[in-house]
Amino acid sequence: MATINFKGKNSVWNHHLSVPYQILEKDKKLSVNGKNEDENLIIEADNLIALKSLLPKYQGKIKCIYIDPPYNTGNENWVFNDKSNSPLIKNWIGKTVGADDLTRHDKWLCMMTPRLKLLYELLDENGLIFISIDDNELHHLKMLMNEIFVENNFVENFIWNNTSTPPSLSKKSRKNVEYVLCYEKNSKLRDLKLYGRESGNSDAPLINKGNNLVNLTFKKGIINFRIPDGNYKKGTHKACVVLNDFIVKTGVNDTEVKLKGEFKWTQKNLDDEIKSGTTFLVKSDKFAIRYERKKDNNGYITPDKYIDEIYLNKKAGVGTNEEAKKELNKLFGDNIFDYPKPVSLIHFLIRTITNKNDVILDSFAGSGTTAQAVLELNKKDKGDRKFILVQLPEKIEKDKPAYKAGFRYIHEITRERVKRVIKRDKIDVGFSYMKLGSQIDADSILTGKLPTYREFAKYVYYLATGKTMDNEKSINEKDYFVGKINGETVYLIYEKDKEKLKNLAITLEWAEKINRKNSGKKIVYAPACFLDEEYLEKFNIDFVSIPYNLFEKK
Repeated sequence: MATINFKGKNSVWNHHLSVPYQILEKDKKLSVNGKNEDENLIIEADNLIALKSLLPKYQGKIKCIYIDPPYNTGNENWVFNDKSNSPLIKNWIGKTVGADDLTRHDKWLCMMTPRLKLLYELLDENGLIFISIDDNELHHLKMLMNEIFVENNFVENFIWNNTSTPPSLSKKSRKNVEYVLCYEKNSKLRDLKLYGRESGNSDAPLINKGNNLVNLTFKKGIINFRIPDGNYKKGTHKACVVLNDFIVKTGVNDTEVKLKGEFKWTQKNLDDEIKSGTTFLVKSDKFAIRYERKKDNNGYITPDKYIDEIYLNKKAGVGTNEEAKKELNKLFGDNIFDYPKPVSLIHFLIRTITNKNDVILDSFAGSGTTAQAVLELNKKDKGDRKFILVQLPEKIEKDKPAYKAGFRYIHEITRERVKRVIKRDKIDVGFSYMKLGSQIDADSILTGKLPTYREFAKYVYYLATGKTMDNEKSINEKDYFVGKINGETVYLIYEKDKEKLKNLAITLEWAEKINRKNSGKKIVYAPACFLDEEYLEKFNIDFVSIPYNLFEKK
């Protein structure tokens, strides 16, 4: 397999493994109460750190990922900020990547690599990832994705008509498209359907709703041809009479029919289509065959490569950048954000793969389009999808109209947009606004950079339960008690003292004492355990070693 090489690749290829875990802490003042408030997350953080912090709960559980990273045009003023021990990368940190930077493609690839590695870990085995991109990095990104997600998992490079008013300055071409690169997690699921086009807008309408159906015997089944009954379009057509089995050879039907016509599929393709439920349509006495693929329960069929041609009427169409700007301005009453994506584009991408209870992640959240799309789609089909947004606190330039609206940072717009959509649509949905807490990782503990008991207890609770602790008052350091959930009790045997930590362990005396108070299931995090498997089972203890197995979720 061909691979891509770039400066700094050796330094960043496994960088995601060294990124420290940090606690995600809920800011109650910035959160909104309502349904799914613990599952809908807006995370204010660098997305590399945030993605690592999501792993304990969400590894392999995100059904749909959409990201809109910097296109690296040279005019976006993005800054490389990923810390590394590499002298080369250290020299890049904090510097704006401009159009005249000869290493800008290398820097972009170094920025994307660890993030894509973590996104791969988070993606469900049956999930899809969509990445918006343009010509500046498309070819680099596809080669990088072929390495991380594997070339066989490539699904499509969708083309989206992003503007109705392309710039006319270029004498070579007017750029009016962007791309959405799509990969799946597991190529063994190649029969996975991408349901994108609404059945009501199919370009192959049923032409006969009566009983005038001809059953065409085929060696592996029956093909139902719908024959015109004289009312199709303007002309009057005779029914096509089939005399023998229909076999295709070299692109043309080989067996005799009364009125022959060309059929451009091979026999194997025909077999596969019939097996999947495709219906073939004969529209005229010239035997011109068209087909209509079987729809799923939601009425969707496979989308085209050109996203803007998926829909045949304006009402259901995918919008442009201009329409996206209007959508956002209408919500805020002001021009607050440059280059948002249209909600309809994210609608289309989400419903290609998600069921009504899936989780959708956007780690380059921008203005929050993805959350709005999730909320609106849930309202439309009564779904219960959840969203996770990650946005770095980035300043908006002073001359931007956003300042008139009272916003100074992009993440403030992200949160406010979700809040306003909830209010506008009068839906009982909430979200948790999360910020990064203490850094806790095995290396820090081993080198003596120890968290407080309360900090560590909150993180252990998150690891054990997958939920953020709301009631910190329940933590009892004296008894090593962290909290209870679903009939299980979480304990942490720990002290913020490196010397004492070396001698702490689950002992027989402690286990007997705790078991007298609580005979139920216990998850106990501790540096060591002096009990064998028989005693652990007797006292209903599930032991997790720290720090070596610190991030093993039970």
